[in-house]
Amino acid sequence: MDNNRFSPEERRQLLNLVRQVITSHLCNGELPEIPAIPHLSEPGACFVTLKDFSGNLRGCIGNIEAFEPLGENLIRNAVNAATEDPRFPAVDWEEFSECTLELSILTPAKPIATPEEFVVGRDGIILRAANRGAVFLPQVAPEQHWDRETTLTYLARKAGLPADAWRNADARLFTFQAEVFGE
Repeated sequence: MDNNRFSPEERRQLLNLVRQVITSHLCNGELPEIPAIPHLSEPGACFVTLKDFSGNLRGCIGNIEAFEPLGENLIRNAVNAATEDPRFPAVDWEEFSECTLELSILTPAKPIATPEEFVVGRDGIILRAANRGAVFLPQVAPEQHWDRETTLTYLARKAGLPADAWRNADARLFTFQAEVFGE
């Protein structure tokens, strides 16, 4: 996927759809129809991120692997980002009206042989080791001003593993890219 899979108008429509989905879920439970945008009926995976009025994370839920049409995945993850992120209480209408949205449409993940293949700022990264796993979207490391090693250390900690677990022989790393856009 190139970084311009969706046109600026389609991006605006997708952000509007996600805002309508969350608003409807919080107010009346009725979900809007998915717009007729190319790629939404194809299998796809995404993350929906909510940030509060100060720009702090308020909710982020998504899928790494495509298991349903992208349009349905956007709707599912929109509702879950607002109401099911275990790190935060569910948003209410008043708080949501002050939140901004960011969407990350993912490419399929691919295994990498060495950590050096992970490019900070371009790649999202997945760690699987000792029956645990964790993921960072491509934008996380640059937002935190992390280099490769720091990113992998925090990724291991996020997975509940020792900080250097990404160096272990049984650790598996995968990368993916994302088309990221927001309000």
